[in-house]
Amino acid sequence: MAVRLLKVSSVATAVFASSGFYLYSKNVDFNDLSIIRFGRAAATTAVISYDYLTTLRDVQYGTEEYWAVKSKLHRRSAERLRDLCCANRGTFIKVGQHLGALDYLLPEEYTSTLKVLHSRAPQSSMEEIRQVIREDLGQEVCFSPQGAASLAQVHKAVLPDGRTVAVKVQHPKVQRQSSKDIVVMEFLLQVVHWLFPDFAFMWLVEEAKKNMPLELDFLNEGRNAEKIADMLKQFTFLKIPKIHWDLSTKRILTMDFAEGGQVNDREYMRKHGINVNEISRNLGKIYSEMIFVNGFVHCDPHPGNVLVRKCPESNKTEIVLLDHGLYQVLNQDFRLDYCRLWQSLIKGDLKGIERYSRRLGAGDLYPLFACVLTARSWTSVNAGISQTPVTQSEDVEIRTNAALYLPQISELLNRVPRQMLLLLETNDLLRGIETILQTRASSSSFINMSRCCTRAIAR
Repeated sequence: MAVRLLKVSSVATAVFASSGFYLYSKNVDFNDLSIIRFGRAAATTAVISYDYLTTLRDVQYGTEEYWAVKSKLHRRSAERLRDLCCANRGTFIKVGQHLGALDYLLPEEYTSTLKVLHSRAPQSSMEEIRQVIREDLGQEVCFSPQGAASLAQVHKAVLPDGRTVAVKVQHPKVQRQSSKDIVVMEFLLQVVHWLFPDFAFMWLVEEAKKNMPLELDFLNEGRNAEKIADMLKQFTFLKIPKIHWDLSTKRILTMDFAEGGQVNDREYMRKHGINVNEISRNLGKIYSEMIFVNGFVHCDPHPGNVLVRKCPESNKTEIVLLDHGLYQVLNQDFRLDYCRLWQSLIKGDLKGIERYSRRLGAGDLYPLFACVLTARSWTSVNAGISQTPVTQSEDVEIRTNAALYLPQISELLNRVPRQMLLLLETNDLLRGIETILQTRASSSSFINMSRCCTRAIAR
């Protein structure tokens, strides 16, 4: 099988090389061409697959050498995947970011390597950005770059009336490329699943198919921002930038500009007198309300999308929530079962854990599901996760088990309702923030979760 894969890869490389020479002579931007993007993705998939097929073949399973070799294999494969995402940009970076957020679901070598994609998003040229603005708004806007993301980049601008706004402009080629890129990913994941039957990550493409069109519609993002601002208006510490609809289109979103430091920047918080525990507690309140009570969940809380600051007017601490393109709507039955499951996890009610895990699709994998959901060991789950603090050794154990139980985790992710997938990613992103802030598994967070669950069930 490995020899066959190598032959196919060699032929494909020759074809793409000869095609590339012709296109170079025509002065074509190679990265715009589907055949180049597909060829790059196919070549990377072939190299990674060949590496997995051959590297461990002569190493005895379970030995120290085996785990050391496998760790290096995971690392270099993750680096190849990262480089592919950076080269193909757009949808590839977005999917890579999602994978990098799955801290307790994928091997650590993958998540730590792919996390850099949040800070290595490509930038479009200033002329490309101006062209999008001219096409959509019919006017020029004076702006300065603030940051780039997988699908867009943000600029600070001053309007003629003196208001300072943030202008989010979609990368000009991403709309055209995204649907083709998803087809490429689907085909290559099917090939990988054929080579490695335990690798069943088709849910990743299914989610991309569903969510990418929504994320590329900035008018939808603006509506989400207004909807969540209204739902959570009781939280005076939460700031959702106001949308300027007269300067917004499907490719451009204009909103109030909000200063602040990233939620994982402890030094910024120290300098500005912001209490770390208060931030962690309030972030937990926001997400408990979204998940358990409203069933409308912002699913991309990586640190670049969660800012903290002292309010310029009141000097009170605020959390600024950005990037409202990716939301998960939870239906009522799912939401209430999820509430009851978390109540059982907090109390250590094993019968409740099994019952509601099965209702949520985990089946006989319910112990693994409980561990994945909480990022705690079964011993801690058994005792009630509110009763036992998280230790460094337990955290290392859970991350190690993500590599050991990858086939079972893969099966679990294919079993559970699609609503669960983005929740798992959101949980991991929030846990990552708590870990950096050193506030993970505080008693106040469990008390607030429990109250939200009780209130949601009683409604």
